Amino acid sequence: MSTSGQRYAAANDEAILEVQNNIGLITLNRPKALNALNMNMIDTIYPVMLEWEKDPNVQAIIMKGSGEKAFCAGGDVVRFCGDRSFSKEFFPKEYRLDNLIAILKTPFIALIDGITMGGGVGLTVHGRYRVATERTLFAMPETGLGLHPDVGGSYFLPRLQGKLGTYLGLTGQRLKGKDVYFAGIATHYIESQDVNELESKLINQGNITDGDIQQTLNQYHAKYDGGEFSLAKYMDKINKCFQGKTIEEIFTSLEQDGSEWAIKSLKLCQKMSPSSMKVTLRALQEGAKAPTLADALRIENRISQEMMERKDFYEGVRAILIDRDHNPKWDPATFEEVTDEIVDAHFRPIWDSDPALPK
Repeated sequence: MSTSGQRYAAANDEAILEVQNNIGLITLNRPKALNALNMNMIDTIYPVMLEWEKDPNVQAIIMKGSGEKAFCAGGDVVRFCGDRSFSKEFFPKEYRLDNLIAILKTPFIALIDGITMGGGVGLTVHGRYRVATERTLFAMPETGLGLHPDVGGSYFLPRLQGKLGTYLGLTGQRLKGKDVYFAGIATHYIESQDVNELESKLINQGNITDGDIQQTLNQYHAKYDGGEFSLAKYMDKINKCFQGKTIEEIFTSLEQDGSEWAIKSLKLCQKMSPSSMKVTLRALQEGAKAPTLADALRIENRISQEMMERKDFYEGVRAILIDRDHNPKWDPATFEEVTDEIVDAHFRPIWDSDPALPK
């Protein structure tokens, strides 16, 4: 049973977990790496969250990032290069943690004050409360890395308004500040100057209930109510152009639209890995039909493992994160060369690697 002041930490304090006044507090603590999520952090966080979920004395869980730049900029993907066995273990463990956050009965609050991308999105978007600030920068940039929007992206993106999720998943388009709330990715919006005060109020309230949490978050959010989604003026175009059943149909719609926004979106899509784009669209279509997040994550694991067997991921990491020449050489190089057989291969069951996820 947890007691106030009890502290858990990953090696090198990369993730710090402690209980304060019946609140479980998780701090992602790799600020120099923008709190990128690694195996060490996952292995520390998951069992403690399980313990807290069973402990009636832990009345809520707060997750935040250290430093002023990032909540969590994603998974530590560079670590995957050159070690296939690592990715076989990492993805199932990461998805298991994402799923736990989704099914928690204990109220979960993510303070997403800063960069929140990829794996960082998986730690937040499935939780009950997600609090964005003006410093929040959201993106699922995986198609530009030869990956796919995983960590439950195939589940939550299709459930955003209209075809917004398809647009965000394929283009990797970033959302900033209040747009993260307007898109439905955050549940509340406050200014960063209020984050510490909000956290202290939640921790010091004592015997806090879910209703208390909701009331407190609503009070802070109300201070900054108003405004408009910056993509609102493009939503009709997004819904029309990104409703295509194939990448080719989407590209044709963007060409036919011909507006500055459409041409810019088309050029952006054409820079992405052709394989990742086609696999991602199929994953979003499958995820839209998935009964639960756990069902979607099982499929995502199959996709991720197959992508680790191909070239584009390693080329994307080289071009974007290592050499930073931003000139990846994709294989296959064209959308026409990505056959249905290539796409289908990413969805085959992996009997020894499908993660066991409770629903």
